[in-house]
Amino acid sequence: MLKILIAGGGTGGHIFPALAIAKALEKKAAVSLLFVGAKRKMEMEKIPQAGYKIIGIDIAGYNRTHLLKNISLPFKLLKSFWQVNQIFNEYQPHAVIGVGGYSTFPVLRTAQRKGIPTFIHESNSLAGKSNQLLAKKAKYVFVAFEGMAKYFPAQKIIISGNPVRDEIIKNQVPKSEALKYFGLSTNHPTVLVLGGSLGAKSINQSIAENIGLFAEKGIQLIWQTGGNNFQEYQHLAKGIHLISIQPFIEKMSMAYSAADIVVSRAGAMSVAELCIAKKPVVFVPYPYAAEDHQTINAQNLVQKNAARLVKDAEAENKLVPVILDLLQDAELQKFFCKNMAELAQLNAADFIAEKILETIQ
Repeated sequence: MLKILIAGGGTGGHIFPALAIAKALEKKAAVSLLFVGAKRKMEMEKIPQAGYKIIGIDIAGYNRTHLLKNISLPFKLLKSFWQVNQIFNEYQPHAVIGVGGYSTFPVLRTAQRKGIPTFIHESNSLAGKSNQLLAKKAKYVFVAFEGMAKYFPAQKIIISGNPVRDEIIKNQVPKSEALKYFGLSTNHPTVLVLGGSLGAKSINQSIAENIGLFAEKGIQLIWQTGGNNFQEYQHLAKGIHLISIQPFIEKMSMAYSAADIVVSRAGAMSVAELCIAKKPVVFVPYPYAAEDHQTINAQNLVQKNAARLVKDAEAENKLVPVILDLLQDAELQKFFCKNMAELAQLNAADFIAEKILETIQ
């Protein structure tokens, strides 16, 4: 049996591609899978929930806000390499896959030092520094966008698209069932608000300030606030039957089926899922993402007449009017859905799994 180790996490944008690749590998071969993540990060909860074993290591990123917290960083890095070495000695993987996140660097670097084949998945149009370093000795670098040769050796790049979970690709949940799951009615338009897995301040504040307006107009909300912000906003749902508010939505297939339109950040994985879900979207890109790549992601869809874009700095005044306008324009919603569907990449996880397996078998 092939033993494959998957490293990475930190956000849903890293965790869900990893899970999609894991499921595809299991479909195609007899494999044993082990995940490695960073202690106290969301992968330590989400990976076991999906049925996989994960080991946490003591790794952290550079803190640009509180510089004094970086004093312990070299010690954590050294400790993480020691921990990873112990994992390798015990598990002895045949291959290692990195999907981004703090744990990727020590795990893939250790594998490369031991001569174990490594593979990288880079979901964004802007490659992280760790992945750029690791790519030099990787077998393949799977990417979602063209023009990535400025970051990685051209001969190692394979354009695969971003792997999306089967539950999204094969979603056939009826809208009525999905609305019932969230305790909502079939008689009202429904907006899915995705404040991100960690929380999106501008989106959350704009929605919070207009809860009364949505209720007055009979508009339902499924609102994911992010775990960091849930306590701040959960009281707003009291007494309003048109709102389902939660820190994190586990069953995104239900959420997509229930929604008439979606409000979302524009991370690469969010974009990939929304294209497959074929939903009209208002993107509010996170402006502090490296080189503002979320804005580039969103603009790509806007230019293809597949979505609307509201700048983060303008969300307080413009987001809700744009939502209301889109809700009132059924033809534009259909137009957006059609154009989103044309951009969907359905087979990325299977393609990546096949390439990895044919390399190591």
